[in-house]
Amino acid sequence: MSEDIGERTQKADGRTVVPWIVAFVLFLVLAGLAAAVGIGLTTDPVAEPFAESPEPASPDSARWDPPATAPESDPPQEPAVAAATDGEPGRDTAETMETPEPAPPAATDGEPGRDTTETMETPEPAPPAETAAPAVKPSPAPETTVATAPPPPPVPEALQTGRSLVPAPDPALVERSSFGALPRIGPNGREPWQVYARPEKTPEDRPRVAVIVSGLGLSSAATEAAIQELPGEVTLAFQPFADNIQQWIRLARAAGHEVLLNVPMEPIDFPESDPGPRALFVTLSPDENEERLRWALSRVAGYVGVLNHMGSRFTTSRESMQPVLAELKARGLLYVDARASARSVATVMASEMGVPRAINDRFLDAREVSRVTIDARLSELERIAQEAGVSIAIGQAFPVTIERIREWSKTLKSRGLSLVPVSAVVDRQADR
Repeated sequence: MSEDIGERTQKADGRTVVPWIVAFVLFLVLAGLAAAVGIGLTTDPVAEPFAESPEPASPDSARWDPPATAPESDPPQEPAVAAATDGEPGRDTAETMETPEPAPPAATDGEPGRDTTETMETPEPAPPAETAAPAVKPSPAPETTVATAPPPPPVPEALQTGRSLVPAPDPALVERSSFGALPRIGPNGREPWQVYARPEKTPEDRPRVAVIVSGLGLSSAATEAAIQELPGEVTLAFQPFADNIQQWIRLARAAGHEVLLNVPMEPIDFPESDPGPRALFVTLSPDENEERLRWALSRVAGYVGVLNHMGSRFTTSRESMQPVLAELKARGLLYVDARASARSVATVMASEMGVPRAINDRFLDAREVSRVTIDARLSELERIAQEAGVSIAIGQAFPVTIERIREWSKTLKSRGLSLVPVSAVVDRQADR
C-alpha cells in the first residue's frame, strides 16, 4: 500500500515539474530571439553592398589595406559608396589595376558616376574622409613611361648654328668605275677639294693654324669624341679600311668638320710598323699602287684630299710618288704631306706638278702622349704661325689630345690667331 502511494507521489511531482521546465526553455528561446532581433536592428545587414570608410584610400596602389575603424570622437558619417566593379562589392583594387579599363566611378558629395581620372588630372589633394571612396588611386602609367624614356642624342654644334657642310657627294663630281664611285673634276672646272671644303672667312692678315686629327674610323668611341667634342674648324682624317666610313664622314661633315682620307704608305721600318691593308709600297708596280689608291678613293665621298698614313719610305721615292700625285691632280684633290720623313719629296713634287698641297709642321702626340707634351707642341704651332703666317699640326684621337685641342682652341682668338680647316692653308707654306 505504501509503495502505491510513493509511486503516485512521484508521478504527481513529475507532472508538476515538466511544465516548469518547458516554460523555462521557451523563455530562453524567446529571450534569445528578442536579443537577436534587437541586435539586427542596430547593425547593417550582412548582404548590404555598402561600407563605411572614415579615411581616404591609401596612395600605395600596389598594396591593399582594410579600412580602419573610425575613432569614437569622430562625428557621425554618412555611408559612402565603396569601390565596386559590375556590382561586385569588395573587389580587390589590385584586380582593377590589372585590367586595361579605367577604375569604376566613385560617388563624391552626392555626385554619382564621377570619373576617377578626374582625380588623377587635378593637382588638388585627396578629398576628406567624409567624401572619399575607399578606392586605391591607379598609378599614372603614362608619366612613368615618359620618365624612363632615353634622352635624345646630342645635336652637333654645326647643326645648331647652321654651319654644316653641303651634302656629299655632288653628282657632277662623281665618276663611275669598276672600283665604285670616284671623285672627279666637274664639267665646269669645279674641283672636289674646293666644293667639299669648309667655308672660311679669316682675314688675310691674321695668322692661321690648322689641326688635323688622323686615323679615325677604327675606334667608334674615339671617332665619336673627335666629331662631337672638337670645334668644326678641326679637320678629321679617316682610314679607308674603317667600317662604316661613309656614315662617319657624313656625321663629321654634319658637325662642320672638313674631311681628309688617309692613304696608308710603306714606312721605313715595315713590317715592324704596319700601315694597314692595301697600303702603297715602293716594291709594287705603279699600276698596282694606282689600283690600291683608287680603291681607297672609292670607299667614300665628301673628302677634300688625302693625307699619307705613315709612308716614311714611300714618300722619299720620286718614282713611287709621281703616279699618286698625278692621280690626285686629275681628280681635283689636295695632298697633305704628313712629313713622316725629313727626306720626303712629296711637297716639292706636288708644287712642281701643280697639286694643291699643305705640309705638317708638328706631330702633337707621336712620341709621347701627355698633357705637357701636347701643350708644348701647340705652343710651337702658335710660334710658327706668328712667324710664317701659317702652321699645321697632326694629332691622334687620344682622349688627352682631344681635350687639350679643345681647351687650346678657346684661347686662340684672344691671342690674334685663327683656327682654320686645312683647305684654308693650301699652298701657303714654303717648299721643304
